[in-house]
Amino acid sequence: MLQTPFYLIDEARLVQNMEKIRALCDASGAKALLALKCFATWSAFDVMRPYLDGSTSSSLYELRLGREKFGKETHAYSVAWSDAEIDEAISYADKIIFNSLGQLARFGDKAAGIERGLRLNPRFSTSGFDLADPARPFSRLGEWDMEKLTAVADQISGVMIHYNCENRDFALFDQQLTRIENEFGDFLAKLKWVSLGGGIHFTGEDYPLMDLAARLKAFSEKFGVQVYLEPGEASITGAASLEVSVLDIINNGKDVAIVDSSIEAHMLDLLIYRETAKLPQTGDHPYQIAGKTCLAGDIFGEARFEAPLQIGDRISIADAAGYTMVKKNWFNGVNMPSIALRSADGTIRLARAFGYEDYLSSLS
Repeated sequence: MLQTPFYLIDEARLVQNMEKIRALCDASGAKALLALKCFATWSAFDVMRPYLDGSTSSSLYELRLGREKFGKETHAYSVAWSDAEIDEAISYADKIIFNSLGQLARFGDKAAGIERGLRLNPRFSTSGFDLADPARPFSRLGEWDMEKLTAVADQISGVMIHYNCENRDFALFDQQLTRIENEFGDFLAKLKWVSLGGGIHFTGEDYPLMDLAARLKAFSEKFGVQVYLEPGEASITGAASLEVSVLDIINNGKDVAIVDSSIEAHMLDLLIYRETAKLPQTGDHPYQIAGKTCLAGDIFGEARFEAPLQIGDRISIADAAGYTMVKKNWFNGVNMPSIALRSADGTIRLARAFGYEDYLSSLS
């Protein structure tokens, strides 16, 4: 038994997501690129690679990781490339996507040997969080002026349009894609490819996958473009847990179980968006599950169990892959969870453990 805390990736569950993505791509003609900003645990790439067409990135290091560890088609995007990194970025990329017309003008000639694209901001999105809304007022994410875009159409071969955020509603997706067609169609028809980004929750239960496939195929045929999708959460939904152990139990008016992990250090996205972890909810014994750092709000959430918790009991926190391992940190010097994978036959293998030397080397 591995010592907690550790992230446990379930390969069988991961393959279920991969099969849905492959079925969607086969039916629609779209290509799917793993969004490394969400999940970059390369020990799982061997399982994912047969189903996906490559990877997409948000920085030089993600780009290099995608090229070296995933292979296949490699897209490079950054909100702003620097002079110090642009040449290296181009050396790893099949396509480079510039965030602004200014970046295209500055680095476009350097990237003439690969395909160049721009980020198009449609000025609407499905995000319910201002923090994550690319269409928020004064957004720096992408271009939308059609006159300016049309003027550089001969310098690019495609665009990336990232406007979905945990969008489970196919009807909304259909409606917004129609709006994109109506507002930007003449421009899109000049291009070779269009990436519709990530945030489409099409691997969720009961999602009308083939309706989405038909819609993507119609879009592709209408404008004569290769469609790309960038599944992040859709790739790893439900495919991993964070395994923790109870260190102490206190009562301050309610029973609180303190575990050997931390929401701020190990599931930071939940703290940022004020969401609670997916905890057990069966039984008559309620507990608040709290982390071990000094942050007062280091709380995973409320849970219920079949029996009273005891010191040493293990708790599985579900759906702990997306935006977790890529954001883990050394706050309070709390040890990082190990990373383990469970094969289809139930065998668990340790991919990586972290220790003091890792903490030491992250500082100076």
